[in-house]
Amino acid sequence: MPLALALSPHLDDAAFSAGGALARMARAGWSVVVATLFTASVPNPRGFALACQTDKGLAPEVDYMALRRAEDVAACAVLGAIPRHLPLPEAPHRGYDDAAALFREPHVADTIDRKAADAIAALLAELRPGLLLAPQAIGGHVDHVLTVRALRRLDPALPILWWRDFPYSIRTDTPRCPYEAFFAALPELALPAEEGARHRACAAYVTQLSYQFGGTEGLARAMAAVGRTERMRAQHRLPPVVHGH
Repeated sequence: MPLALALSPHLDDAAFSAGGALARMARAGWSVVVATLFTASVPNPRGFALACQTDKGLAPEVDYMALRRAEDVAACAVLGAIPRHLPLPEAPHRGYDDAAALFREPHVADTIDRKAADAIAALLAELRPGLLLAPQAIGGHVDHVLTVRALRRLDPALPILWWRDFPYSIRTDTPRCPYEAFFAALPELALPAEEGARHRACAAYVTQLSYQFGGTEGLARAMAAVGRTERMRAQHRLPPVVHGH
């Protein structure tokens, strides 16, 4: 059975951006693993890191990342994917002190991409996937940028599908795309998607719906704006089964 490995910066990115394609692949006979890089629980968060959960109505004593990991398990079950959670801390726990900082250049001292590259290399050695999926870092969120940097640091000799980061890809207020020139040189593919499965998987991330979309109705509107296909940039030669289903 061929195996596809989706590298998700956060606990929702793969489902939001490529969930329909992942569900379609799972139903076509692929084993699909969604590995999320930045999922570590950090005890006693402070400042902006704490605000990232309290502004969603969660009490300070709640383990926000444990809650989000549980949401991811539920979402992956809908997609037919296997979740893997890597213990790297999100940007608010690495010195990014406000929302604006999340969309600026990564801090010079932030070398988390090296640890991410090591973790990805270990996954590649363990799973031996036939296909990788990863974000283009549209929107410029620092964790997405460093995920791309980690993967490009490794430069694996595997086919890679680079997804458009949703919902940043449909917003006009977050146009930054640090790797635009690199991705512009790659061919773009429109992959058929299991739209219903993607919608149900996205809805499993309950803590994110109001913040990202204004609720379930906003999620439905945003997904309708994308359509029934998911557009990705293709690097290296793709396995025939991706095109055949």
